[in-house]
Amino acid sequence: MVVKTFVESSYSGMYKLTPEEGSSFYIRKDYLPEGVFERIDVGVEFSEEETDSLMDAGLTCAVELKAVGYLARAEQSRFGLTRKLIEKKYEKKYVEAALDYLEMKGYLSDLRFATAWLNTRRTNHYEGRSRLAAELASRGIARDVANTALDEFFTENDENEICRKAYEKLSKSKSGEKLTAALMRAGFSLKQIKLAQE
Repeated sequence: MVVKTFVESSYSGMYKLTPEEGSSFYIRKDYLPEGVFERIDVGVEFSEEETDSLMDAGLTCAVELKAVGYLARAEQSRFGLTRKLIEKKYEKKYVEAALDYLEMKGYLSDLRFATAWLNTRRTNHYEGRSRLAAELASRGIARDVANTALDEFFTENDENEICRKAYEKLSKSKSGEKLTAALMRAGFSLKQIKLAQE
């Protein structure tokens, strides 16, 4: 591959490379092996191996740009974003590399996702810690990250009060053991349920 043009793009640290043959693509130094980026210049010819590295960097940048598009709309978990990108037919190795970079830069954060998800969930659901922890786990959030987000969430939201609201809502259609079972499924302890009943 011979470089025709090489210019910095509007994306921080991303460059647009146009080869003499074929389509132009974006690259980032972080996605290239040591020493390759420094050699890029107009008229420079790259070996087949180096060309493969440049193409890999280009494909990783394409994934990064797609991922940033999703992140611009809402917080994402790494697990969920990986699934979306793979459904779009991006190769796993490029997805992993792009998401590693976005995590390192702080654009992608499972903790931020978990916090945002808990705050949104609170609007329509009355659930206890164990149910919320299970829901976060099903979204690929690691236990330690989920616990941090839940600790923060329950310092701002009284779990006993949430249980009381759940009790009020569910007692309209259930009673006795069915009500207790429903509250336990919602993640509340027997102790919390007894408090709500008082």
